[in-house]
Amino acid sequence: MIPRLVLLLCWWLFALPATAGGLAGGGNAIAPELVAEGSARSGQPLDLAIVMHTTLGWHGYWQNPGDAGLTMHVEWQLPPGVTAGPLRYPVPTKLLVSGIVNYVYEKDYALLVRLVVPAGASGVLPIRAKARWLACTKEVCVPEQGEIALDLSVGDGALVLRERFDEWRRALPRPLATVGRFAVEGALIHLALPLPASVALKIPYVFPGENDPIDLAAPQSFRRVGDWLVADLKHRRGSPARLSGVIALGDGSGLSFEAVPGAVPSGGEVIGQTGGQAVGTRALLLALLGALAGGVLLNLMPCVFPILAIKALHLARGGGDERAARREALGYTAGAVLGTGALGGLLLAIRAGGSAAGWAFQLQDPRTILLLMLLATAITLNLLGVFRLPVLGGEANPSGSIATGALAAFVATPCAGPFLGAALGTALLLPAAGSIAVFALLGLGLALPFLLVAFIPALRTRLPRPGTWMRTFQRILAVPMALTALACLWLLWRQAGSAGLIIGGAALALLAILLLLLGRREGGGLVALGGAIAIAVAGVLLVPAAIPVTAHAIEGASPWSEAAVAKATATHPAFVYFTADWCLTCKVNETSSIDRAEVRAAFKKAGVEVLAADWTNGDPAITRFLDAQGRAGVPLYLWYAPGKPAEELPQVLTPAMLIARAQQAR
Repeated sequence: MIPRLVLLLCWWLFALPATAGGLAGGGNAIAPELVAEGSARSGQPLDLAIVMHTTLGWHGYWQNPGDAGLTMHVEWQLPPGVTAGPLRYPVPTKLLVSGIVNYVYEKDYALLVRLVVPAGASGVLPIRAKARWLACTKEVCVPEQGEIALDLSVGDGALVLRERFDEWRRALPRPLATVGRFAVEGALIHLALPLPASVALKIPYVFPGENDPIDLAAPQSFRRVGDWLVADLKHRRGSPARLSGVIALGDGSGLSFEAVPGAVPSGGEVIGQTGGQAVGTRALLLALLGALAGGVLLNLMPCVFPILAIKALHLARGGGDERAARREALGYTAGAVLGTGALGGLLLAIRAGGSAAGWAFQLQDPRTILLLMLLATAITLNLLGVFRLPVLGGEANPSGSIATGALAAFVATPCAGPFLGAALGTALLLPAAGSIAVFALLGLGLALPFLLVAFIPALRTRLPRPGTWMRTFQRILAVPMALTALACLWLLWRQAGSAGLIIGGAALALLAILLLLLGRREGGGLVALGGAIAIAVAGVLLVPAAIPVTAHAIEGASPWSEAAVAKATATHPAFVYFTADWCLTCKVNETSSIDRAEVRAAFKKAGVEVLAADWTNGDPAITRFLDAQGRAGVPLYLWYAPGKPAEELPQVLTPAMLIARAQQAR
């Protein structure tokens, strides 16, 4: 094409001398930087990144630049035995300039390359390369070139920039394992890609790997036919023997594909802008319903149920004042919705910053565990009548009810229980507004029982009448809260070691003594509040950071890694469970279903390999795997039969379920 020829001429005329300055000051408009993920290890591969720092208003090009533009060329100068793989490009965006289609990057981007270091290498390896690329605005293009260099140390292979590279890896298209099919019919190429119907699409777009077969400027239309996504593309010329490229899903992510001639399904549901939104709407509705149902079930958690029960008792104590009951319920609901929404928003912000994080991320920090322990201790003593905690038992007022709802939201996050795993996993794939809506519906589900009692007179009149039994019931409710406080202390020891246990135990004891001495004294409330805050602040400042923990796996279980799973499943069935010490659902399943003598015996007889993935401290490798499975948190249970895809088991297990699979495998 004429634009491509013109640009090629510009490239060879101007790129061979000193680099043409794209900026007024003479520097490059796009400046490359060569970065290594860490130190190299002899005989092992290592990822490098060519980071393209792009000036505002300029853009660089994808591996297929489109109808105009040029891709990047790199000439490596490597030590003997060192090899560099092909450049791996992130998913591009489409830019239309004067009717010409360009596939570009308008912000900073990174091209990844796999470097293989030979066995026996040592010392420092000089990695050098000459690079040429094209930098453009919408008005002008400038060929640029430069040298990139890196002195790579060969050592223990520590990946010091793992989080930064993980962010760049997330921008790469993920490969479709199954080859697609295409058929040329007159003016159209019908491209069928294997994509499960459950995958949500916004506005898909095919970035072809080759220009000739497909008219890039023509509109693209899409159809859903079962587990196939069919793209109807305008045929430009030629009879291709193979097609490749990237299908963008509309949310910044994409899937790379290969396709060969074959039968393409007809019919199906037409999507595109409108159809893609409909699919996204269905996914959002399912996630919202899952979050709502999961939020309701969270009320059965031992650290949440006492709060709900106390609020219900408060309604019973208040008699038949319907307006007051409804005001209190609305305040509680607002607090729960704001609490889960805020936690969800914070999670999205952390992930947007490039960190690997999932639901209940705050419980991977010993400081948060310390605060939760002190809070559970205060609630326990309040239930025992040692002192009065206005947030739980004071007069009905909007601020107190909102605080109670937010408190319930905070203490309800240790697990993704039934319905929540898929819902919260979907939430992390939705646009920000949809994600926040899912997290907010989780709070609504948490508050729904209290809301129903307050707004349905028939339910409210069924509440028991006030009496001395209420005091006894409150004392009973103190038991699960006390166990929650002790569990937090144990978890603090697991995360921060002996120092964390000593500091946590001292803080718990000081808070208990303070509340015992001042909780019931006239005017002692403010002093107790100030002392409690001081204890919490001191504890947060003194508690050490999380230390690596050794997973407390059940008997016979091995530590999880993707390599360990691949090795185990090559010859045996395998059961993998993803857990965390702060996950109540996980621990219940492990005690009631996994770590049982009859289950262990069935596994041993069938040769089942058991692997444990401990997410207590937020292991980023586990976070990445959960992301790939569409999960935002634990528990997650996978059953591997040799030669078959992994089967995801329900979040509530039974021994019979595991024994039956072991017997089938045998």
